[in-house]
Amino acid sequence: MDTDRYIVDGQHRLEGQVWVHGAKNAALPILAASLLCDGCEIENCPDLSDIRAAENILRHLGCRTAWDEDSNGQKVLSVIPAPAAVWDIPDALMQQMRSSIVFLGAIVARCGRAKLSYPGGCELGPRPIDLHLSSLKKLGVQILEEGNELVCSVPHKLHGAKITLPFPSVGATENIMIAATLAEGETVICNAAREPEIVDLAGFLNACGARIRLCSDGTIAICGVPKLHGCRYRVIPDRIVTVTYLCCCMTATGEVTVRGAQPQHLGAVLPVLEEMGAQLHTDGNDIHLRCKAPLRAANTISTMPYPGFPTDALAPVMAVACYAQGSTIFVENIFQDRFKQAWQLCRMGADIHAEGRVAVVRGPQQLHGTKVQCTDLRGGAALVVAALGAQGRTEIEQIHHILRGYEKLDQTLRTLGAAIVRK
Repeated sequence: MDTDRYIVDGQHRLEGQVWVHGAKNAALPILAASLLCDGCEIENCPDLSDIRAAENILRHLGCRTAWDEDSNGQKVLSVIPAPAAVWDIPDALMQQMRSSIVFLGAIVARCGRAKLSYPGGCELGPRPIDLHLSSLKKLGVQILEEGNELVCSVPHKLHGAKITLPFPSVGATENIMIAATLAEGETVICNAAREPEIVDLAGFLNACGARIRLCSDGTIAICGVPKLHGCRYRVIPDRIVTVTYLCCCMTATGEVTVRGAQPQHLGAVLPVLEEMGAQLHTDGNDIHLRCKAPLRAANTISTMPYPGFPTDALAPVMAVACYAQGSTIFVENIFQDRFKQAWQLCRMGADIHAEGRVAVVRGPQQLHGTKVQCTDLRGGAALVVAALGAQGRTEIEQIHHILRGYEKLDQTLRTLGAAIVRK
């Protein structure tokens, strides 16, 4: 049972600078793809519970892993694969994170077969993996569903194919890319996901000897190669963590510089924060934000696949909207159940009406501290954002959700002047 919680005393102005750690959603598919290379060292790898879950899967599959630090004090995770012998993932390991399905393409490419159960993770409504399975079938994988298990085999060899995705699914794109890297011939993915994490996965695979070309029209072309060698590769900074830090400064007010970010990955988010009252300045990989009350409501925020507004940024920005003058409309187009944090924010005094895929936030409200519970990763981050601007003390329970995607969030915020502790 998860008993850890954050205790937040609100309305402490934030000031200073913070560094952004590596992107969880980039590191996870890279770790899965590491099964296919001779060994790799992943720089800027965030030390998160989801990363540890992926590390446990790698060890189960026979890999050796080790953590180290580079000269700048940033973490490096080394992975040394063993000969391909283990090709199953037990249900207990699959249930530790939702993105564990990304190991499927790597295992079938490595072993010619795979057996695993459906993944776990945050409950954000259905995340069907039918696009993963139908795409892998086109590459030559036979898949049987036996209860809650997927039993996969490659009777011959993986072969290239043209795959058109009806929706630019990030996970399906990643699984296809990884499996097609060692397939015979060329694989072309039409309507592929374009997220920065996809570009990073292609960068890692190419650094290992793959032949992947990303086209401006959203097409990805992969020419299969016989084998991959090892490499040392640096993971991109986490764009959603960057947004979260900026949102924290907006509710608490203050002046913060987020360092080591990539502002070009936030082209759909930064203008929204400016519309809501933030003064922003970017300088290379630094984002400087100054904010003071009162905040202003944004008009309508609709989540879309990249380069649109990211679904993972919705919850932290919703917490900011609670403090803004006017009404902000949020439209969620990716997941069906992205508004669970709304009910917890309402416990703090927010005025939010959510129905289906639309939520209306009316402000400004002066939120007050109370006891709330994290319902998922980004919803938990939203509660921290809200608590920093609230009157009094907020107790945030079930923070294991937050630990999946934020490394030492409480310690980082304390360096900026926040009154937050983990107990």
